[in-house]
Amino acid sequence: MTTLTHNEKEHGKLEGEYIGDFVFGANDGIITTFAVVSGAVGAGLSPLVIIMLGLANLIADGISMGLSNFLSLRSRRSFEQRERAREEYEIEKFPDQERQEVSDVVAGWGIPSAHVSSIVDDIVSDKKRWTDFMMREELGIVEDPKDKPITHGFVTFIAFSLVGAMPLIPYLFGIPPHLQFMVSIIATAVSLFIVGSLRSLVTNQRWLWAGLEMLIVGSIAASAAFVVGSWAQKIFVGH
Repeated sequence: MTTLTHNEKEHGKLEGEYIGDFVFGANDGIITTFAVVSGAVGAGLSPLVIIMLGLANLIADGISMGLSNFLSLRSRRSFEQRERAREEYEIEKFPDQERQEVSDVVAGWGIPSAHVSSIVDDIVSDKKRWTDFMMREELGIVEDPKDKPITHGFVTFIAFSLVGAMPLIPYLFGIPPHLQFMVSIIATAVSLFIVGSLRSLVTNQRWLWAGLEMLIVGSIAASAAFVVGSWAQKIFVGH
């Protein structure tokens, strides 16, 4: 039996845990909250209104994102369970046809024909192993029974709400009014780059480019919000 090394264990753990939910939830939280702040500043709204709009965004959008992630993953889990039940039924009712499908897959791996039959016998000797094989090889479904949709949703909500609060820091902690927006820009830029660079843990991107990419995306969204807020202020207020 092969023993996993420390690095191999950590690799599997990293891919299977919740860092993706945290990273993407935090990125969305920072971008949307700073977009709200930028739009409010562009519209000339007071710091109190900015705080109220920002907090409302954090809670409402955070809950929405968390629930959306939860429902999406729960739907996927239901789909996987339905497909497993269907495979179990087919194995029970049409064993010869299902066995032939296993044989075709094994032969497609390039296994010498003399060994295919024994490998197939081993796979179909256990119904769960047989079903697992068909789920993975025929349907391309890799299940993770330890994966908890509710935890994914909660992590997304927490990341969105807590990390997404960074643009509001200068408005919440008494920074002089004339410096608030500048400090918010700096806090947002640093947060976007750091959290964006963490995307390299769940993607194939280099950490530097991942951070810069998220910083650019956030800057575009914030600039658009600031411009829209400025236009709204001129159109509806007239100065």
